[in-house]
Amino acid sequence: MTDLLSISVAMFAGLMMTRAVKNLHLPDVTAYLVAGVLIGPCLLGALGVPGLGFNSYEQLDRLAVISDLALGFIAFSIGNEFRLEQLRETGRQAFIVGIAQAVVTTALVDLTLLLVHFAMPQAMTIPAVLTLGATAAATAPAATLMVVRQYKAKGPLTDLLLPIVALDDAVGLILFAVSFGVAKALSSGAVDVYTIIINPTIEIFASLLLGALAGLGLSHLEKFFHSNTNRLAMTISFVFLTVALSMLSIPMGPATLGFSSLLVCMMLGTVFCNLCPLSKEIMDNADRWTAPLLVLFFVISGAQLELGVFQQLSSVVIGLVYIIFRSLGKYIGARESAKFAGCEEKVVENLGITLLPQAGVALGMCVTASTLPGDGTMIRNVVLFAVLVYQLVGPSMTKWALTRAGDIQPKSREVLERRERKLAAVAGKK
Repeated sequence: MTDLLSISVAMFAGLMMTRAVKNLHLPDVTAYLVAGVLIGPCLLGALGVPGLGFNSYEQLDRLAVISDLALGFIAFSIGNEFRLEQLRETGRQAFIVGIAQAVVTTALVDLTLLLVHFAMPQAMTIPAVLTLGATAAATAPAATLMVVRQYKAKGPLTDLLLPIVALDDAVGLILFAVSFGVAKALSSGAVDVYTIIINPTIEIFASLLLGALAGLGLSHLEKFFHSNTNRLAMTISFVFLTVALSMLSIPMGPATLGFSSLLVCMMLGTVFCNLCPLSKEIMDNADRWTAPLLVLFFVISGAQLELGVFQQLSSVVIGLVYIIFRSLGKYIGARESAKFAGCEEKVVENLGITLLPQAGVALGMCVTASTLPGDGTMIRNVVLFAVLVYQLVGPSMTKWALTRAGDIQPKSREVLERRERKLAAVAGKK
């Protein structure tokens, strides 16, 4: 009962916060995150009043399935951006920029943190440098997608942005798997080829295969239903199924068969949208169904942020270095690779700014990185600090960049006047 009450309070708080900050013209996702921080264990939840907020991080852990499902649906929606007709136009550019900016970001953060290591060897080790550098590559697809949806962004930048975000996370997962494997080897003094190469390779190909098979199955089964309601139910059940299957981890001798839920669900959406003639309508209906789920996801994400990380000066200093040089890496990497790929000038100048948000994928990496002997706690604090800053600032920066590029158009005076007349008419009836 307490969890259910907290969920209802979380959704209500998130929605009301969007009204409270309406005059600030902030994206809804930022309002949800702020609401989460307010009702989280660090603030209102600390009062211990059942139902007032989330009273402990253990309570948030019990709701992890909501975040898993939300990320699954987000990845499924992003898979819709890999339609073959769109990839013929932007596929080459998305591929070049998606890989280049992730690699540049990781390299720049690695280099900068390596200098920090030489300046403060007690505060940071080489394994921590490698792990944080790889974590820097990840971008938050959820925040980006929410901003695009809220403001109905449409144009060259948006068309390129969503495939890049999807590819960025795939590249980020590869970089992290390899870097973290090397970091563990340096910490233990033993090189494990399975951790560094074989397991990450198995995870990538197994995830793509599982997602493709699920996409084929969903495309085939949709033919047996003629009701939009039943088709929607079938689609939702398949996303649930793929998220559940992607949590499997099967030992195979010295190797492990594992999956990435993001890659699996992206592949599910990609195969489905290219094989099913009705996929666009079905995915639009699924997006509307998942709106409340995404509200909960962002409020819970905000509640999970630990303000206590500000108590450790070393974590704050390293976090600031991480934030500054990750931002530079994203901007420079995206700008230069977009130039090389022949993108429009407005895309070249604004793309890197839209890639700043960081959350779910980085937090998942953070959980894995926290197991690194001796450095896990410091890495966790730095990533949490960076995510807190990026989540509160990143969506607004994405909105600004999309507006600057002309992909978000201000509402016309005619639309605003029509809305005012409708509100006046409703008030008059009352």
